[in-house]
Amino acid sequence: MSMELPCDSEGVCMQCKAVPGEEERLLCITCNTPWHLPCLSTPPSTLAATTHWSCPDCSNLDPHPPLPAPQRNDLVAGMLTIENDDSLTQTQKARKRQQLIAGKAPAQDDEDEEEETEENQSKPPPSVWEMLSRTIQCSICLNLPERPVTTPCGHSFCLKCFERWVRQGKMNCAQCRQAIPAKFASQPRINSALVFAIRMARTNSNPNASAGGDRTLNHYRHNQDRPDEPFTTERAQRAGRANAASGKIFVTVPTDHFGPITAEHDPVRNQGLLVGESWRDRLECRQWGAHFVPVGGIAGQSDRGAQSVVLSGGYVDDEDHGEWFLYTGSGGKDLSGNKRTNKSHSFDQQFEKYNLALQLSCLKGYPVRVVRSHKEKRSSYAPETGVRYDGIYRIEKCWQIAGVQGFKVCRYLFVRCDNEPAPWTSDERGDRPRPLPVVRELKKATVTFERTESPSWDFDEEDSHWKWMKSPPPSKRKVQSAEPVEGVRAWSNSEKRKFELKKIQEKLHMGFSCMICKEVMVSPVTTPCAHNFCKSCLEGKFAGQSFVKERGGGGRTLRSQKNVMHCPSCPIDISDYLQNIQVDIDLKGAIESLKANVEEIEKSLESDEDAAADELHDDTGSENQNSAEELNNPPEGSDVGEFKDTNNEGQDPELTCNEKRKKGDDETQSSDDNMDKKDKKNKMTEQAVDDKNVSSSSSSLNLP
Repeated sequence: MSMELPCDSEGVCMQCKAVPGEEERLLCITCNTPWHLPCLSTPPSTLAATTHWSCPDCSNLDPHPPLPAPQRNDLVAGMLTIENDDSLTQTQKARKRQQLIAGKAPAQDDEDEEEETEENQSKPPPSVWEMLSRTIQCSICLNLPERPVTTPCGHSFCLKCFERWVRQGKMNCAQCRQAIPAKFASQPRINSALVFAIRMARTNSNPNASAGGDRTLNHYRHNQDRPDEPFTTERAQRAGRANAASGKIFVTVPTDHFGPITAEHDPVRNQGLLVGESWRDRLECRQWGAHFVPVGGIAGQSDRGAQSVVLSGGYVDDEDHGEWFLYTGSGGKDLSGNKRTNKSHSFDQQFEKYNLALQLSCLKGYPVRVVRSHKEKRSSYAPETGVRYDGIYRIEKCWQIAGVQGFKVCRYLFVRCDNEPAPWTSDERGDRPRPLPVVRELKKATVTFERTESPSWDFDEEDSHWKWMKSPPPSKRKVQSAEPVEGVRAWSNSEKRKFELKKIQEKLHMGFSCMICKEVMVSPVTTPCAHNFCKSCLEGKFAGQSFVKERGGGGRTLRSQKNVMHCPSCPIDISDYLQNIQVDIDLKGAIESLKANVEEIEKSLESDEDAAADELHDDTGSENQNSAEELNNPPEGSDVGEFKDTNNEGQDPELTCNEKRKKGDDETQSSDDNMDKKDKKNKMTEQAVDDKNVSSSSSSLNLP
């Protein structure tokens, strides 16, 4: 056989060493190799055959032998049977294939399915905490948000993660890549509603929460069911609360009480002052002992120490970092005459009066109650409205330094040391001893004071909580309210569950209510100033308003001006946010999860009530049946007249009177017996009235 060769890479025929033209070149359909048509032993016979021509190298390939047919064994047949069964789901098919490969019998497979079904039925549904953990996650650390902040695009992050993200120069959202406003990036605000959801779900899902009493269940309990409130006298002419007088003090502690207010000092609620409690203003805060001074920011005495302070943004030198903050003392401003709101310093502050009280608490290590006000706009930890109790702090250092406005100010380093977690965190435990933060301005301080002895309020390693290591200073003032309160009667399980359901519903309204319609939010949105509204309510608030204001005058057109739109709850401009309102997905999922939890409790209560009603109906039916049988078949020796119908309609009145007279003649009871009966009846009536009064008075009280 003569060898046939194609053309090389330069187009030269390897057989005749000539360069063929275009009309003499033929391409193989398989390998696309050019061949010289005159040098082929068997060229294509027609022009149409050249389009499907294969070169000698490709046409002489031996075809592969056909693959042998697969053997159909029992395993393959079983797999095909499972795959062709349309009555099974994909999960059931996968399970049956695994069982077939493992060699289990069908009966054993059915038993496994029954066991798995029983396990799924007995397994409790996922708790609210588990559902929130799945739906709410920080997009940076992929954990549950710690001190969550919500961007204008509706995504939530941890405060530290967000600040680290911004410091790296990334001004876009880590999840949706939308631009983050520079104002929000410089001062993010904690979303208190989301913190409330996490804390509430964690409390309700913790089986051991009831072991520690009712303290953890009452976080963020507002003072809405108070028996008394601050009032305004008739002589006051100004509107509002400027001339209001304080109402009743509900706690049984003196005004110079140091440290936390426990349940023994709270006869009304029997729970004490809880971290996270909030009030409308300082007057209501005073009623529960958090801060007794209605106007000043420091409550204390220069010879005993300070009991509480308020962070209200009165000094520009303050720095708030949550677990610790730098506090500026009082004084240094001219407040004479009509200068009560003067914010400018005019002289130096000295360690005297209230400043001396704070200094004494620093040297002795006394606990100080801290209240934050919504007026502190520079802090990410301030509440949205009103004032809030944030727990116990301790002053570690104090010094004097030149302030921002040029005059000397007294400065104090407060560090949190409370047994309850802070309102802005989702932790279940309180504080632990932490190293002191680095304060750079201490290098420029002119006078510095630091505690040298062991503190009076410190952490006990054995008991793992903060307590008095030394006896607290004795009080020099009288208790303003020490009225005894009656104890609440023993509640049944159903009553306790109803009360728990009522409190959860109240918490839903308090923690997730829209600040416009005052109802639980639907499609919640979070503004850059950390206020929460329904999307429809916020859009309706600014309906019909344009974002720009067209100006013109004198026959000429001026440049359009931006229309300022203030937040319904604060004076911050949110016009840029209103142009693209995004629903807070995390907050919406939290509200839906908590609503589902409430519905489950309501259904369980309804089922219990139906079961109790059925039992009562069965008992009543059996009693009626027994009564009918007794009427038809009276027992021997009994008087038939006792079972007669008392209705005397249709009878002769004279016969009725005769029967009564005859019955009275037949009775052999003496007058003494009749008197005993009357006395016994009167006692029973008095006892019933007393029981009714006790039940009504106990129902008006709140369960502690």
